[in-house]
Amino acid sequence: MNPSCSGPLSVADLSRRQFLNRFGMGLGGIALAHLLNPARGLAASTVATRQDLGILGSALHHAPKAKRVIYLFMAGGPSQLETFDYKPLLNERNGQELPASVRMGQRLTGMSGNQATLPMAGSAFKFGQHGQSGAWISELLPYTAKVADQLCIVRSMYTEAINHDPAITFLQTGSQISGRPSIGAWVHYGLGSDNDNLPAFVVLVTRGKVDQPLYSRLWGSGFLPSPHQGVQFRAGKEPVLYLNNPEGTTPESRRLMLDRLRELHVHAAERTGDTEIDARIAQYEMAYRMQTSVPEATDLSGEPESAYELYGPDAKKPGTFAANCLLARRLAERGVKFIQLYHQGWDQHGGLPNGIKQQCKETDQPCHALLSDLKQRGLLDDTLVVWGGEFGRTNYSQGKLTATDYGRDHHPRCFSIWMAGGGTKPGTVYGSTDEFGYNVAENGVHVHDLHATMLHVLGVDHERLTYFFQGRRFRLTDVHGKVIQPLLA
Repeated sequence: MNPSCSGPLSVADLSRRQFLNRFGMGLGGIALAHLLNPARGLAASTVATRQDLGILGSALHHAPKAKRVIYLFMAGGPSQLETFDYKPLLNERNGQELPASVRMGQRLTGMSGNQATLPMAGSAFKFGQHGQSGAWISELLPYTAKVADQLCIVRSMYTEAINHDPAITFLQTGSQISGRPSIGAWVHYGLGSDNDNLPAFVVLVTRGKVDQPLYSRLWGSGFLPSPHQGVQFRAGKEPVLYLNNPEGTTPESRRLMLDRLRELHVHAAERTGDTEIDARIAQYEMAYRMQTSVPEATDLSGEPESAYELYGPDAKKPGTFAANCLLARRLAERGVKFIQLYHQGWDQHGGLPNGIKQQCKETDQPCHALLSDLKQRGLLDDTLVVWGGEFGRTNYSQGKLTATDYGRDHHPRCFSIWMAGGGTKPGTVYGSTDEFGYNVAENGVHVHDLHATMLHVLGVDHERLTYFFQGRRFRLTDVHGKVIQPLLA
């Protein structure tokens, strides 16, 4: 259909939503019929519950292993050298200059590029091997170590950006330049939703953490239609801003207002052919349904005491990472397709030993609990869980190196992440870095490779999920990326 055409359109020219709007009561009418009389609205509600199948519908590119994603994003760049990448040589050569043959003239940030020396810094924490896989995991992560055989650890991730904003944007959208759709938006665009009463893409940000800023564009829809953007759930009485009716407005009057507004939108759509009007109608209807579904989904008061014991004492504090992990499990149970958690505070240029110790204390037990909880409920097999930040940290100290303190600068050349469930291969350690922990030694995994692999377990060929915009077809992985088969079960 050509939006610039002003003449009458045939049925063949109409989108599915335009057809519903013009021939019948439209999406609002279907929702109203279902709410007022479920029996009478059975046929209509069948259409409504199947309306958001995504661009791929039921014809996925191959059989999926995962139905949903929970992405635990550690914003700021957690140090791989204090978590998953054990480098005893750094302890042996602690304080010695980083060899030029290792650095190979690679760029540094302005924060350490002018240092007179780059002294190598060994980790202040001990490592041990865990599980049948023998994965080396830091003493900072005792709970994560308990589930080592459920993890697929990648020690050879690398990226292109050396500063936070472009690096986080790259991990979340596949591009260092803002304006592209986020990975959650791509998943919703391709696969649709499994719950008509909750957003397909939900974002949870740990409350009270002050570090590198996070922007709503990180979970935006970019050039995809606006309904694909993430919806942030906040801690407190109002999880979604402006969702509740203002004082004095009843559900009945809200329903009446939406029906009249829908009629005006339908008239505008007939006159202009603007598909964004259909998107607005759908969003208003979703917001109306969310007035009931969101409070139920976000109310943790009904969780048993055993759940709080599993996730840790912070789980009773709204907005903490532990509480958000528990909420993520509840959203996964309710069919939310993509759940994104952000936990800030990993940008430790100085005071790293104390800083990363606190970060791990806040996140270690909840990560373990989330995997354990999903597994015992039969959800881990079809839920892909991803943990990681935007880049790693340098093997040398930024600033003064002392016997008890040091910092690490940004390092895009290598870092570690882990995945679990959702068709990934448990008990796997993939890739390696050199003995100095500075460069990838084997089996490098680029950001586009990670995205391609994530889409693959969802049944999507990353090269075929595209959107035509400004004269060419775009995709999450741009013109790069490959599925890393050894990571798959």
